[in-house]
Amino acid sequence: MITLGWQCVLVVLYLVTLFGLLLYGSNAYVMVAAHRRHRRAARPASPLREPLPFVTVQLPLFNERYVAARLIRAVAAFDYPADRLEIQVLDDSTDDTAEIIAGVVAELRARGAQAAHCRRAVRTGFKAGALAAGLASARGEFIAIFDADFVPPPDFLRAALPHFTERVAVVQARWGHLNRAYSALTIAQSLGMDGHFGVEQSARHWSGLLLNFNGTAGVWRKAAILDAGGWTHDTLTEDLDLSYRAQLRGWTIVYRPEIVCPAELPILVTGFKSQQRRWAMGSIQTALKLLPAVWRAPLPLWTRYQAFVHLTYYMIHPLMLAGVLLTIPLRATNDLAADSPVRLVAGIVFGLATLGPATMLVYAQRVLDAAWWRRAWQLPAIMVIGVGVALSTSLAVLGAFTGRRYQFVRTPKFGIDGTSGSWRGKRYGDRAPWGGIAELALGLYCACAVWLFWQDGQYAIVPFLALYTTGFLAVGGLTIVQSCSVR
Repeated sequence: MITLGWQCVLVVLYLVTLFGLLLYGSNAYVMVAAHRRHRRAARPASPLREPLPFVTVQLPLFNERYVAARLIRAVAAFDYPADRLEIQVLDDSTDDTAEIIAGVVAELRARGAQAAHCRRAVRTGFKAGALAAGLASARGEFIAIFDADFVPPPDFLRAALPHFTERVAVVQARWGHLNRAYSALTIAQSLGMDGHFGVEQSARHWSGLLLNFNGTAGVWRKAAILDAGGWTHDTLTEDLDLSYRAQLRGWTIVYRPEIVCPAELPILVTGFKSQQRRWAMGSIQTALKLLPAVWRAPLPLWTRYQAFVHLTYYMIHPLMLAGVLLTIPLRATNDLAADSPVRLVAGIVFGLATLGPATMLVYAQRVLDAAWWRRAWQLPAIMVIGVGVALSTSLAVLGAFTGRRYQFVRTPKFGIDGTSGSWRGKRYGDRAPWGGIAELALGLYCACAVWLFWQDGQYAIVPFLALYTTGFLAVGGLTIVQSCSVR
């Protein structure tokens, strides 16, 4: 039996959870409104100055045997004078990727390209450390960065460089998708990415809010990197960290949605979860590191508030998890009974928090694709996957607050750029069945909650609990199935 004191604690925790969900979920409406208000056609950029600026392209790689050559050759095919371009392959690999890279680099050098295969004895700082080491010898005025899973188009530099005015630190391109239709998982990821790159980044840029370089598919001004303090590795999101430090120094970031750089989406759910864990932990680490400076900065209050939401957005996952876990205990106290005001508030907040991101995702498809309605039916995929990874990302958020240090775990790529190809029998797959078992247990808990509230006739909250049930069961089941098939 739950005492009155514990009952009050549960109610307060639940109300705090609902408030947090409303704060983060409703911000999706804000981004849609800002995008609609400021939306404008792409303005022509100034022509490239002559002589063309010298550019260094940095390719940080670690054990990417299936995609390394694809990336290096795509960069070597840039429509840019060879005497104004150098390529640094920052290779920390410990497998045969190093041999593959050495062969491709030798091939490029034989054709007259300025390409260097840069190896470090110790992988200090992971990706941030590799970028910093390469920057020390980079000759370019501008630094273009591409991760292993990207295939930049030949005109990338000529499209991005004209947008550098005096105080622009970085020009960020929109991520495209090489394998959008490969599976339900990649479809879900593409919809989520489209929401961020199709709406949020543009809305933040056009509204004068702080935004971020996304770690790849962008070009930095070398002077801005140095002025902001350079690459650091005290967070797992070195890109977000440097972006905010540069903007606090008075630099600006330009986002150009019409410049599209396609990439390979993770096809293993374990890879997707490790990516989300890294982003979740890194963003909270960056928030803890830089939010005090953001709040002290001479910026409008709205800008500082939006920076807070931006940096702490992954808090929505532990809030979702807490909201679900508290439903059955609160039902036992009658605080979620049919005539309870808490139940009414819960239904409204869950509805607003769930429909906010869904609204932004649908709007993003309208922005990016004239035939957007053909993809509307795919929306449940991202909603299911999005809630299904809540346990994994919540643990990462908790780790950031407790100061736990995680290694930089790169997302495995398999060279799949369409609907064909397979990851089975290849390296880099991650066996993580225990996480799947925990998610299945959460799914069964949510299913129990669905049954209990249905029996009580409280139908308003049932659809949201059913969504969590489906999400946890789907992600947990897929994790176990794929883990059993990993080499």
